[in-house]
Formats: sequence, structure tokens, C-alpha cells
Amino acid sequence: MSASKIEIKIGEITFSGEGEPAWLSEQLDKILDRAEDLMALAPVINSSPPHGGNSDHEEADLSGHDEIASKPLGIWLRDRNADTNQNLKFLATAVWVESKGQNRLQTKDVTGALSNANQKRLGNATECLNQNVKQGFCEKEGKQFYVTEEGKRKLDIN
Repeated sequence: MSASKIEIKIGEITFSGEGEPAWLSEQLDKILDRAEDLMALAPVINSSPPHGGNSDHEEADLSGHDEIASKPLGIWLRDRNADTNQNLKFLATAVWVESKGQNRLQTKDVTGALSNANQKRLGNATECLNQNVKQGFCEKEGKQFYVTEEGKRKLDIN
């Protein structure tokens, strides 16, 4: 019989196994039987680090805004009058992508969303991000960024 592989993560605990399918199935059953205990032992650690340094911008909470994610990007941009101003277009697109469940973005996520929706591309997406950061509408975090509450208010999202 051939060997099988499995990897499962419960909270912060990861189980990897390789072996005969019957044996591996037994091990998986044991882990699943104890899943609740494992979650209590090592719960998921919040992946968003505390705001430190000179950042006083709060991350925007886009949960409960299904109306954003349900709209096509082009319509969302027009609704927010963000189809001509490059910086506003970047911000509105970032909000739209975040509303679909992606918490941390890169400029390629914004440019990719625009391209996939057949929207006119941004002249310089990195500069648009930098301008939004300067105005407090976005906050950089390493190579990624997120939209702040100020950015959300700029787009009249309550």
C-alpha cells in the first residue's frame, strides 16, 4: 500500500503525519476527538500585531459590510466617485478587496482587482498607497497595508 500524508492545524497546534492510510486515519480520529481540548490548550493567536511606533490609526473593521463585497468593483467605484481620482480609486478598491475578506493587502491586490474588473489601471499604485498613508487613510505594515478607520470615513462608510 502507498503512504499517505496529512497536515491539520487546530488553534496553534499543527499535526503532520505520513504513513499507511489506515494508521493515518486512526491518528486523525484521535486528534479530531481531542480538537476542543487542543483549542483550549493553544488557541489561535491574533495575527494582527498591536499598533506600535508612531501609528495612531485604527484598522478599519469591514465586517458587516456585505453590500460592498456584493457590488461589482466598477459600480462600487462610481458609487464612491472614485473612478477618476487615482488616490481615491486606490483607496476604494482596497476597501472593496478587504470587504471580500482579505485583511492585509499589497499594491498588487489592488491593481489585480482593477484589472480583473476591466477597470482603467492606476498610473502608479505605489505612489497612490504612499499618498493614502500620508493622509492617514491606509497604514503600512511591512510589505502589506490595511485601510484605517479614517480611510473608511473618507469613503462615507459607517
